[in-house]
Amino acid sequence: MEGRRVRPIDRVPLSIDQIIVIAASWSSSHDARPRLSGGEDMLAIIGALAVLALLALILTNRMSPLAALVLVPVLAAIVIGAGAAIPAHVLAGIARIAPVAGMFVFAILFFGIMADAGLLAPLVNLVLRLVGEHPPRIALGTAALALLIHLDGSGAVCFLITIPALRPLYDRLGMDRRVLACTASLAAGVNFLPWTGPTLRAAAALKTPVATIFTPMIAVQLAGLGFVFAAAWWLGIREERRLRHSRVAGPLSDALTTVAPLAGDVIALQRPRLLLLNLVITLVVVGTMVSGAVEPVVVFMIGTAVALIVNYPSAAAQRARIDAHAPAALLMAGVLFAAGAFTGIMNGTGMIAAMADGAARHVPSGVGAHLPVLIGVAAMPLSLVFDPDSFYFGVLPVLAGVAERFGTEPVTIARAALLGQMTTGFPVSPLTPATFLVAGLSGIELGAHQRFSIPWLFAASLVMVVAALLIGVLPL
Repeated sequence: MEGRRVRPIDRVPLSIDQIIVIAASWSSSHDARPRLSGGEDMLAIIGALAVLALLALILTNRMSPLAALVLVPVLAAIVIGAGAAIPAHVLAGIARIAPVAGMFVFAILFFGIMADAGLLAPLVNLVLRLVGEHPPRIALGTAALALLIHLDGSGAVCFLITIPALRPLYDRLGMDRRVLACTASLAAGVNFLPWTGPTLRAAAALKTPVATIFTPMIAVQLAGLGFVFAAAWWLGIREERRLRHSRVAGPLSDALTTVAPLAGDVIALQRPRLLLLNLVITLVVVGTMVSGAVEPVVVFMIGTAVALIVNYPSAAAQRARIDAHAPAALLMAGVLFAAGAFTGIMNGTGMIAAMADGAARHVPSGVGAHLPVLIGVAAMPLSLVFDPDSFYFGVLPVLAGVAERFGTEPVTIARAALLGQMTTGFPVSPLTPATFLVAGLSGIELGAHQRFSIPWLFAASLVMVVAALLIGVLPL
């Protein structure tokens, strides 16, 4: 009917694909390019300042990660004159992160419900029997478990399994949860494999077989893993000394005896008779997710529903379990969607690309011959600035071309980058969802995790650089 006004009930909900299309059309119809007279260099500077401001605000606890991830890129986009396109970039970023956020939300609910049902209790008790009451052995066990689980190449899966399984043990002994987060991050970060994201991206960007890049680095990785277990042992030793001088009087066994008894409400939630069935459900969920046959968010959604029905049949009990874990899930979802807004704006406005081009163009000719070593040293810190796609597909080919002019093979640059860029760097980078997952599952502040773990992860990267130089993987 002519002139008929559309009521809200007549509107059809939009799908994710439609949102992306609308966002793209909005971006194309509104000038999303910066209007700064300084050109690409100024765009790169604003982008770098935005990233540094984000890191400073989070590391100093001056602003919550959620607020910083939203406000910093919005202000940067306004400064470069791309304010009109902010909604489109935010929607595009959220659309890309939505499946990941959904996976994390339902993963937190799933593992939380299984923990309530007592699935992890036998595992914790087994680890406790194997490692005893000695923090050094517990830290070593954390590294070993994370290393084994990360063989599938997924950092998210590694943290989703390792941290919830071992956090109760750390809490029972009074160990610092930052040690748990750091040790798991070390093991996952050094464990770069031919099927992990950074290696595959490097091979694709330089059109080089994966084996050509990875095989010469096996010895380098072994050196890195040696450092991981040495660091885990030292962190455990340090925790043992701290606990001996803490408020708890007497040996660690006394502290364990004090905190070991479980509250009655916790015991009431456990389902020991369903332990085998819950184990089968968990193995099916994790195995299906690792296989890649089904999207992880779908796997965890179904797994969460099944876990609720099997362990807590009544609707009231199911609502209680969801309410118990909803705060952690909601906080994680909010931070991840904020991270999607951050990456959406930074990539959509071209600030990430400008930083990549600027970094490559301003390499002094005098350092060209030493470019592999410099990249190896800077690789881990660069994870705090560049997301993996931007670096490996944007920066790496340019750096490889620069190095080739100085007689260095492009594959050498790829190997140098893998010594830290989104390998040892990914568990602390604000550009990866896994960082927020580590902090959230460990129950610590993001800034606390970064301040504690960054020096150890950087040290692991430097150890591998030295090993690569000694065995000739990187030229002097």
